[in-house]
Amino acid sequence: MTVPEAVQGVGSLEGVVVLDVSRVVAGPYCSQILADLGATVIKVENPRDPDYTRTFPPFLGGDPDGFSAFYAQYNRGKLGITIDLGTDEGKQVLRDLVAKAHILVENFRPGTMEKLGVGYDVLREVNPALVYTAISGYGQTGPLSRRPAYDNTAQAAGGLWSMNGYADRPAVRVGTIIGDLSATMFGVIGTLAALRHAERTGTGQLVDVAQTDSVVAMTESAVVDYTVAGKVAGRLGNQHPFVRPYELFPCKDGFVFFGGYTDKFWRITCEMFGQPEIADDPEIGSMTQRFDDEVYERRVKPLIIGWFASYTKAELEEIAGDRVPMTAVKSMDEVVADEQTVAREMIVDVDYDELGTLRMFGQPIKLGETPATPARKANLVGEHTESVLQDFAGYSASHIEKLRELGAI
Repeated sequence: MTVPEAVQGVGSLEGVVVLDVSRVVAGPYCSQILADLGATVIKVENPRDPDYTRTFPPFLGGDPDGFSAFYAQYNRGKLGITIDLGTDEGKQVLRDLVAKAHILVENFRPGTMEKLGVGYDVLREVNPALVYTAISGYGQTGPLSRRPAYDNTAQAAGGLWSMNGYADRPAVRVGTIIGDLSATMFGVIGTLAALRHAERTGTGQLVDVAQTDSVVAMTESAVVDYTVAGKVAGRLGNQHPFVRPYELFPCKDGFVFFGGYTDKFWRITCEMFGQPEIADDPEIGSMTQRFDDEVYERRVKPLIIGWFASYTKAELEEIAGDRVPMTAVKSMDEVVADEQTVAREMIVDVDYDELGTLRMFGQPIKLGETPATPARKANLVGEHTESVLQDFAGYSASHIEKLRELGAI
């Protein structure tokens, strides 16, 4: 297939073809990571009901009818086609594409693709080597599998919501769509593992990833705390369940994270702030002693607050340098401008012509020999329908025109 230069991926996954029939974040982000790593990703949208994140702000150029930067961030580097899977002709188009693809990603509620007649059992007959990645709220099995779900569903059902916030206040959701994003990450891992198997054996498989499962796997020690010690994780604010000091501390112009809990880091910190003798204090001289909640609140925390009070975030980072873990709590404008963010190419610029330049997050996976290519445009609705169907599916121009007349594409 001839791939336009604007979305041509060169990397570890070069030559791998992905059909992305998902929408919103979890599925599109999964396929977008594959695109960044070199796969050719074909974004499939309904011609009359495209991915509704195209209507999410902010918009390039400031026009609400313009191009969504939210959509662009999760769909960069993809070819865009339209197929109405509600038509028999549209189903056949998808089957023809599946016959030549390696991976399909979808994130509909379980049963939706089967109802449309293009579920995994049907598509694996078309292509036995197909890796079919299905991301959903509760997974493809279990008594709740057919329930509708969003990111917040996973945060609530996976236990994370109950753990977040302060003990004396109602629980607080994590401040980002961690249910979607965690499912994305596990989706990518599962997809690549299944692809490796398919390449080795010629046999594909269903990759079943649930948002709720993914959130459960993000709860650190909460599961074993309960199963081993009978302790139900509660809300600790900015504190760690047992490691201290390891939290947020105020300073002159904001807050910093300080994690100098080991004996080594604690001794260095005491020296940095002109009180080296504190490191040998018989009550707080050992890590185990500082972990004690009562001792920490009475002795350790007041010391640290006093040390930090007269310094700014930048000054504290400078004082700590490479010696102890000290990090300013940065706002997003500070993150975008940060020298480490820039050095790691975590903000990439893409020219959208008259709409302006889109600055979005880059690709955190840094590969030495086959680097990712994240700085690419996202597709317009159906932008590459004709070229994909001609070059990849082998359709004639007349057949494509007929499909348009029927409303299948």
